[in-house]
Amino acid sequence: MRILLTGANGYIGMRMLPELLAQGHEVICAVRNKNRFTSNEELLEKVEIVELDFLKDEGAPEKIKNIDVAYYLIHSMSGSTEDFESQEAEAAKNFNKIMAGTSVNQVIYLSGIINEEELSKHLKSRKKVEEILYSGSFKVTVLRAAIIVGSGSSSFEIIRDLCEKLPVMITPKWVETKCQPISIRDIIKFLTGVIGKEECYNESFDVGGPDVLTYKEMMLKYAEVRKLKLWILSVPVMSPKLSSYWLYFVTSTSYKLAQNLVDSMSVEVITKDTRLQDILNIEPISYTEAIELAFYKIEQNQVISSWKDSLSSGRFSKELNKYIQVPKYGCLQDKQSAKVEDPDKVLERIWAIGGLNGWYYGNWLWKFRGYIDKFFGGVGLRRGRTHPNRIASGDSLDFWRVLLADKEERRLLLFAEMKVPGEAWLEFCIDKENILHQTATFRPKGIWGRLYWYAMYPFHYFIFEGMLNKIAKGEPKKQIA
Repeated sequence: MRILLTGANGYIGMRMLPELLAQGHEVICAVRNKNRFTSNEELLEKVEIVELDFLKDEGAPEKIKNIDVAYYLIHSMSGSTEDFESQEAEAAKNFNKIMAGTSVNQVIYLSGIINEEELSKHLKSRKKVEEILYSGSFKVTVLRAAIIVGSGSSSFEIIRDLCEKLPVMITPKWVETKCQPISIRDIIKFLTGVIGKEECYNESFDVGGPDVLTYKEMMLKYAEVRKLKLWILSVPVMSPKLSSYWLYFVTSTSYKLAQNLVDSMSVEVITKDTRLQDILNIEPISYTEAIELAFYKIEQNQVISSWKDSLSSGRFSKELNKYIQVPKYGCLQDKQSAKVEDPDKVLERIWAIGGLNGWYYGNWLWKFRGYIDKFFGGVGLRRGRTHPNRIASGDSLDFWRVLLADKEERRLLLFAEMKVPGEAWLEFCIDKENILHQTATFRPKGIWGRLYWYAMYPFHYFIFEGMLNKIAKGEPKKQIA
């Protein structure tokens, strides 16, 4: 079948793509910016890519007019806590308009399990999107899931952060709330299994794993799998705001996402609906097995996608195209350069920067800057990187966002997502004469921006020079005439 995959750059979309291709489907990937499409090169050769922004009222591009199935995987939960409901509704309405200009027969939507008695803001939004999609001129299949467990998923990474960092926890009351986690591999099986199934048309199904657990039990089981000692004491005194700050400071989540998660975690999301499991003959794996499989992927460096790479995990929720041209005027710069003997190895070191590899020089200063950033509401260094030596445009890299990662041009361009009074870029480039250029550019915002740059200048001098020398093989910097 010919399938439109929206949200192709997202956590679920990137997991869906290889499976859809393996099943022999033709896939058109819809992304807001094709330069951010981060799938591997082998997959790129097998798919069509179309730029679509569902927050805009646009017509159907020619490429997608002849499709059979469309996946609606567009969510805004980690965006602003105030406007994500209106954004999700607007995107769904525009999607319906665009689909009206195509031959689509079935739309498949991944939603959240809906407790009819009590709904969080996030689940109310999901329900509203369902209603909008059902008003479209196509058959709808809705899959409702609770927590998705897999390497790189926001829920898994938050539990991982908490259990690995805090052997003793004093937790909010919501850790006693029950939910029904499901593994990412089972979600993919369900999402692909309903393609073309007439008994699934205009139906909504709950999907969950075999275990109904409290969040406390989920953390304890995680600790058991990882052979960690963990003590958890829950108290009723933490307000939703305090709970959000607790998650924000301990884990790698953004404060906006933490607020929405806390809002949702107070609501039970369990189901007895096994209809789809019976129709597709799928037996979901246990929560414990899902954790073990997630760590197998992590240990093998096979994490396909991570929630941290979404734009909304950082400071900016909109496209970064306008930042890719580094400004020349009204800016302050630190320029360093060195001759390199083996540009290929130097390029490998550049591509491996950040995350567990660190920044090659003055790592404790980078960490200190990360703590300061987290304290003032920034992303800090905890996002790390999804893969130890592979990066693509749009990926998160500690408190930077990758604007451009082009090995052929031998150029890496990063944009700062930490809290700064202005805008900052960090660029690495090896020219045709095998000279490595490292340029930090800062466009200050007002007098505070300039004061910030000059206050940090002594640190920049040592950090940037030391980093350049370490990248260029750790040798003393060679002066360029």
